[in-house]
Amino acid sequence: MSDKEFQTNTSEWFYPPEHIVQNANVPDYETVYQKAVEDPISFWAERAETLEWYQKWDKVLDDSNAPFYKWFTGGKTNIVLNALDRHQKTWRRNKLAIIWEGEDGEKRSFSYWRLNQEVCKFANVLRSMGVRKGDTVTIYMGRTPEIVIAMLACAKVGAIHSVIYGGFSEQAIADRIEDAKSRVMITSDGAWLRGQIVPLKDNVDKAIDRSPIVEHVIVVKRTGQDVPMVQGRDYWYHDLMALPIASTRSETEVMDAEDPLFILYTSGTTGKPKGILHTHGGYQVYTSTTLSWVFDIKDDDRWWCAADPGWITGHSYIVYAPLILGATSIIYEGAPTYPYPDRWWRIVEDYGVTILYTAPTAIRGLMRFGDAWPNRRDLSSLRLLGSVGEPINPEAWKWFYNVIGKGKCPIMDAWWQTETGGFMITPLPSVPLKPGSATRPFPGIVVDVVDEDGNSCPPNEDGKLVIKTPWPSMLRTIWGDDQRYINQYWSAYQEQGWYLAGDSARKDEDGYIWVIGRIDDVIKVSGYRLGTAEIESGLVSHPAVAEAAVIGVPDEVKGNVIYAYCILVAGETGSDELAKELREHVRHEVGPIAMPTKIEFVDKLPKTRSGKIMRRVLKARAMGLPEGDLSTLED
Repeated sequence: MSDKEFQTNTSEWFYPPEHIVQNANVPDYETVYQKAVEDPISFWAERAETLEWYQKWDKVLDDSNAPFYKWFTGGKTNIVLNALDRHQKTWRRNKLAIIWEGEDGEKRSFSYWRLNQEVCKFANVLRSMGVRKGDTVTIYMGRTPEIVIAMLACAKVGAIHSVIYGGFSEQAIADRIEDAKSRVMITSDGAWLRGQIVPLKDNVDKAIDRSPIVEHVIVVKRTGQDVPMVQGRDYWYHDLMALPIASTRSETEVMDAEDPLFILYTSGTTGKPKGILHTHGGYQVYTSTTLSWVFDIKDDDRWWCAADPGWITGHSYIVYAPLILGATSIIYEGAPTYPYPDRWWRIVEDYGVTILYTAPTAIRGLMRFGDAWPNRRDLSSLRLLGSVGEPINPEAWKWFYNVIGKGKCPIMDAWWQTETGGFMITPLPSVPLKPGSATRPFPGIVVDVVDEDGNSCPPNEDGKLVIKTPWPSMLRTIWGDDQRYINQYWSAYQEQGWYLAGDSARKDEDGYIWVIGRIDDVIKVSGYRLGTAEIESGLVSHPAVAEAAVIGVPDEVKGNVIYAYCILVAGETGSDELAKELREHVRHEVGPIAMPTKIEFVDKLPKTRSGKIMRRVLKARAMGLPEGDLSTLED
């Protein structure tokens, strides 16, 4: 994708159909936004009133120890109270909560009643293993119903879940187990992807060898291949769920609104991943509000967020918010093109999907196969589309709009982060759209594009994206590292009290926000954030590599691909065979998603006099562009 594809194009507007505007949960964005900005405390209190609480809060926002903000202090709740428990008392108990399809064609569905029973059973299993309020449980699984059940069961007993994306390999898992101090791990024997088995249990065994603090491993049987089971440590999920202790009745732990709900690790600019901490109270209010308003969820919708539960998109918009709203969600296990490029379009047709939310990478990947595959399927059930993970180039936006949405489905292109918990800059279905723009901030959110000194940038000028006021689902800290939380997000504009998002952006003359990309050493590949330090550590851990630097280079399908520069130890010679070996080594150490597309062997790297690698110079060289100011270059 070239930069010019993200230039603001104010002449091109797409207006929502009148029937969508009239029936929208929020038909008038401007009025609601103004009301939220003028009195945010009343606004968020009103949103919190739509949920159930064991005990109401004393204070909506406690900002006495900023930037360690607290929301709904004194309130007693548990996200499971709203996601499951309250539906058991209404007609929704018999409504489908989840419709699941495996890549191999297996199908399962869960009503709210049945899902609650499974969660209660597994909560009792966890309690029998000594899991208590405040303990951390690590989850490393494929996209099966059991990952949802495991997350909800952890929340129900008051434990903190730490879900690791199934694409990560042993060292990445070990690092996250160690940081979270998890004694219990939940995994699967494997997962299906493109007709192949992803060896999840093998990866877990190797990770535990590196970080042996795990005492219990619970294994879901999904693929059925033989896996080693360590006696006294490893247990089959189905065996545990058949025990008398796994009763279908289980009390939901009463939690403080500020008690931890989950840690989710995201790549940082240093080698150590950041454990982003979210809590029960504010997170449930914000995620349910954003899903209701942005995607206009109705009782008869079939909602499909085609993400992975192991990422924040899956946490917020596959697991928690849809269940809080009593929606019916589709979950699909495998690849969008397996066994044919119409797999997704067949799922839309088979289940009558009304709202599809996916990533630009997937859209670009499916677009390559042309219009014939989607055109042979009945996609008439769709009424809204969504995009997430990175800026979408206008060409892919228009294909999604015209070919998949048939020109009648507005695209909700939302910008947000693991740290924010929910959509921050996003259209509502009633708002006119510009392809490639995330449009305007969500009601209650105040954002700006500023320069180094904190001055608002003029229209169409690049600057840093900041969030000026706190919001309920904001991260509370970085797990175990309060100082890093301050340094990373608040120190740049500490005087003003603004949150630095780490993205560059520009605002056009209509107030629409255009997000450009990361300003730190994080690469987005297929919408997933990967820290350069983590990939470089993987390369340097190979005995042939003395030093490494990686950059992201624009790619039509993936958004970015990884380009690596390696300095070899004395006596080693670069070759195609070594490059292949290093790619496999990174796959093993970090995960398949982190494999460099190209590896170049070099004698030295461009560095500043303080020793910092100048990645922008490497990127310019890789793309054949001018290298810019080299005055700080050491050599």
